[in-house]
Amino acid sequence: MIEQILADIKQRKFKPVYFLHGEESYYIDLVSDLLEKEVLTEGEKGFNQTVLYGKEADILTIISTAKRYPMMSEYQVVIVKEAQNLKFGKSETKEDPLAIYLENPLKSTILVFCYKYGTLDKRLKIAKSIEKHGVLYESKKLYDNQISEWASKFVESKGFKIEGKAAAMIAEFLGNDLGKVANEIEKVLINMGDRKTISMDDIEKNIGVSKEFNSFELNSAIVKRDVLKANRIIDYFAANKKENPIVLIIGNMNSFFSKLFTYHFLQDKSKGNVAKELKVNPFFVAEYESAARNFNFDKTCQVISLLREYDLKSKGVDNTGNTEEGELLKELVWKILH
Repeated sequence: MIEQILADIKQRKFKPVYFLHGEESYYIDLVSDLLEKEVLTEGEKGFNQTVLYGKEADILTIISTAKRYPMMSEYQVVIVKEAQNLKFGKSETKEDPLAIYLENPLKSTILVFCYKYGTLDKRLKIAKSIEKHGVLYESKKLYDNQISEWASKFVESKGFKIEGKAAAMIAEFLGNDLGKVANEIEKVLINMGDRKTISMDDIEKNIGVSKEFNSFELNSAIVKRDVLKANRIIDYFAANKKENPIVLIIGNMNSFFSKLFTYHFLQDKSKGNVAKELKVNPFFVAEYESAARNFNFDKTCQVISLLREYDLKSKGVDNTGNTEEGELLKELVWKILH
């Protein structure tokens, strides 16, 4: 749906009202910024573009502004930011002034509501009117396991490619804040020169993620039973605790072995099906194939149990000696590999 909304705006197929709501602010800002950029020329904006804020404006002020006619322009644009601070009427309130306006919105006004970190009750009369005459778009948060694919598509939309491992590292390091992910990728693209594929070196140089000392490399070392490499990574984590909190490291390991648990039950272990069922980038399927050879089902269950135990220890439960994070990790990895 978002692609169609953006395409219509770029083709100047405007709706009289856009209600953008949801937990993910990235797409709310994207649509709002595009309307702010595309509808009016710079010369028209002075008289025909108004930005209101939900903390300061009320519904009657918004309606009054929306009912004005444009000056020397086909449209006027009214953008209501922080709309989550407004009090919207109840579903059966016939006298709701906003509901009355939205039943017959002015075609020359493009009214945009930016309602962040929450959702509009779709049972309200205004929601039904918006769906009838305009755009009611909910911007939902992506799950952590969807960020890698989103980053890859975002890079492709800019005319570039990205290595699977690099996309996964962006997802792990930056989390599911799409605005942050997009900004960091843009930073990388600026420094690409003539190259068209983002590599781990680019991620390390521009975003600050170490290509050698990270949770993926630790999982890889464990899978390959490379004790020396695993301990080197753990020593790096211990020396850089702020950037590598043990809770996240164990969480990443638990995610990996939980997926390995699922892998053992798959009847169809083709690359495409494994990627689909485990919700991982196809790049990482070989890692699970290798892990399954070195960690059978029983051992995988044992590892998951150890991870839960050491997750609690990292939070102070049954850690009577107040063992340092680095030592806890070394202990954990030793037990996993023996």
